[in-house]
Order: sequence, then structure tokens, then C-alpha cells
Amino acid sequence: MVTAYVMVKANTGEADRLLDEIAATDGVTDAHIVAGDVDIIAKVHVDAPADVKEIAASTIQNIAGVEDTETYISM
Repeated sequence: MVTAYVMVKANTGEADRLLDEIAATDGVTDAHIVAGDVDIIAKVHVDAPADVKEIAASTIQNIAGVEDTETYISM
């Protein structure tokens, strides 16, 4: 199993809406609005690194209101 963390920057005023949509994404096990340089941190738990890429690059980055993401795979 692979665990990763996706840091999400949201467009102004979009964090609450995005949190619900990101949290409902298959593979996302937890998501929180946070204070700091990013607006949301999502924890992803999947079978393979390719699944992380699919969730972060193909799903989360394509949600309207997402400005940017950074993904960190846990070692």
C-alpha cells in the first residue's frame, strides 16, 4: 500500500466546497482545511504509486477551484 499527502491551494472562497469534493474522492482517506501556505491537505491511501498520480494529477487538479497541488509520497 502507498500513502501520500496532497497539498491543495484553493482559489479564494473555494476551500469549503473543495474539501467536500476532495474528501469524497476514491482513495482519499482524510482531508482537512489547514492554515498556512496551502488550504487543504488530503491523505491518500492506495495500492500503487500510479494510483496516487491518477488521484492527484487527473482528479484533484481538475476540480474547478483548485489553483495548485503538491504531492508527497510517504516512505
